[in-house]
Amino acid sequence: MRVSNVTVRKRLAFTLVVGILVFFIIDVRLGYVQFFMGDWLTDKAKSSWSRNIPFEPKRGEIVDRNGVALATNISAPTVWVVPRQIENPDETAKKLAPVLNIKTEKVYQYITKGESIVRINEARKISHEKAKEVRALNLKGIYIGEDSKRHYPFGDYLSHVLGFAGIDNQGLMGLELYYDEELKGEQGSVQFYANAKGQRMEDMADDYEPPKDGLDLKLTIDSKVQTIIERELDIAEAKYNPDGIVAIAMNPNNGEILGMSSRPNFDPANFQTVSPDVYNRNLPIWSTYEPGSTFKIITLAAALEEGKVDLDKDNFHDPGHIEVAGTRIHCWKSGGHGSQTFLEVVQNSCNPGFVELGERLGKETLFKYVHGFGFGEKTGIDLQGESAGILFNLARVGPLEQATTAFGQGVSVTPIQQVAAVSAAVNGGTLYTPYIAKELVNPTTGEVVMQKSPEAKRKVISEETSKEIRRALETVVAQGSGKGAFVESYRVGGKTGTAQKAQGGRYLENNYIVSFIGFAPADDPELVIYVAVDNPKGTVQFGGVVAAPIVGNIMESSLHALEVEPRKEQVEKELTWLDTPMIEVPDLVGQSKKEIREMLVNLKIDTSGEGDTVVKQSPSAGVKVKEGSTIRIYLGEE
Repeated sequence: MRVSNVTVRKRLAFTLVVGILVFFIIDVRLGYVQFFMGDWLTDKAKSSWSRNIPFEPKRGEIVDRNGVALATNISAPTVWVVPRQIENPDETAKKLAPVLNIKTEKVYQYITKGESIVRINEARKISHEKAKEVRALNLKGIYIGEDSKRHYPFGDYLSHVLGFAGIDNQGLMGLELYYDEELKGEQGSVQFYANAKGQRMEDMADDYEPPKDGLDLKLTIDSKVQTIIERELDIAEAKYNPDGIVAIAMNPNNGEILGMSSRPNFDPANFQTVSPDVYNRNLPIWSTYEPGSTFKIITLAAALEEGKVDLDKDNFHDPGHIEVAGTRIHCWKSGGHGSQTFLEVVQNSCNPGFVELGERLGKETLFKYVHGFGFGEKTGIDLQGESAGILFNLARVGPLEQATTAFGQGVSVTPIQQVAAVSAAVNGGTLYTPYIAKELVNPTTGEVVMQKSPEAKRKVISEETSKEIRRALETVVAQGSGKGAFVESYRVGGKTGTAQKAQGGRYLENNYIVSFIGFAPADDPELVIYVAVDNPKGTVQFGGVVAAPIVGNIMESSLHALEVEPRKEQVEKELTWLDTPMIEVPDLVGQSKKEIREMLVNLKIDTSGEGDTVVKQSPSAGVKVKEGSTIRIYLGEE
């Protein structure tokens, strides 16, 4: 059948319209792909071609309050492999293995993996010298990625507080863990492009995404105080071979921790070499034990605040024991202290005298102050692993439990709780939350991202009561059981503690934790220091014999380091035959050299400058020094 021309023309016209429509759709689609999806498709293509060599960020540094670096980073490159770029795996493995000190078979396994990019785990965080050797091999498919590892420049210094970071620069303990999110930063990379065969595409430039470094952490720690503490604990460890030692230094007026250490300690860079029991336990905040007589400060504060005692007018007779609920509680001094004022009860650390104060208070009032000073709960310090301690349940407290609590037996507390509580007792009555992190700082801009402020929890006692406590505890150091902590011209107050250790529900024989907590200056405290020594060997196990001198040494050096002004007036020390006589330094300014020689018969002179007249002296007039000490004078012309 013949088709008419009209039908043919219609069919041709329809075909033309359909063709135009199809081409229009194709053009629109191509335009959409080109102009609207082009960047997205290019990025998708690049991502399929790209290979990333990670660049690790620098973990934020940890510094003390003065900017001294305590935890930093050192560059430590890592070796990466792009297996598809390896042309001769056998030859590459043979060359690379001896440089990395790895078996050839192990290297071969890495470089023949069916992955786009592989890290050689045995070649992580290598030295720059080793990385240079790898580059010198000029092996295709072998790359060096920038990495870093944590560095602790002072070794075991402040180890339990700082903690440590793992091989992936992740915080694992201490401040490194507590502030890990802020310290770790964000990863960067170098991105290069390869074709489907893994061959590098030389016509495409590498892309570099810089890592974002972590924030720097500034602490309340003062490295000068910390160094002094570390020194004295090392000396004590060598001298007494104890089971452990704890030391804390705190500013009582705001809760800032100035120093914290314990023994045994460890090197954070080599934490794997010690038992987890050593690095997992930050003893100043973790360990709990009976505080002994340092706890008597709380009983004293409660009795003074409640008006239950006048330290100078009230008297107490100590026959060497006291009967409570059919149980005889002994004083540490056989035969007792006899008749004494309650100020002398404090100086002598007399157990029966404090039992009497506890009875005057009653259990409800006594435990109100115990809880008020923060015992039985965590202090809230910004460190992992803090314990809360253990107190008697008030409903189960009878006369005997009340009595033992009054002199620090039968309760379990932490060192940090004691420091916070005594700080409140001597700072005017305010309990502060201890803290150790002061600021988080952007290392690039210097911007302070986070800044901690002192946190006052509550007012526990009045300023008047606090002043009376300071007076009493200053006499403990000058005239009582704490003479070992006496520091000339700095008015130190404090209290000894000797607590028998318990195990399995019974007390151990000849095994004590001896402690001392001191503060200075007593008229306006700027520093509280606590030291506890666990089972010191080869000595009489008393807080006044072992711990008080350690605190005295730390206190004296720290007050000088912090440039605290000496005091010319202080409670006179009651001298023993072991003490060197003290001499008050005369005013030498304006005196001639001849006059000075006649005045300083019991002191040595160190002279500098030219002239015949003293224009300056050190120490200043009125300060007391040991007989035979050296006085520095500076000569000039009037």
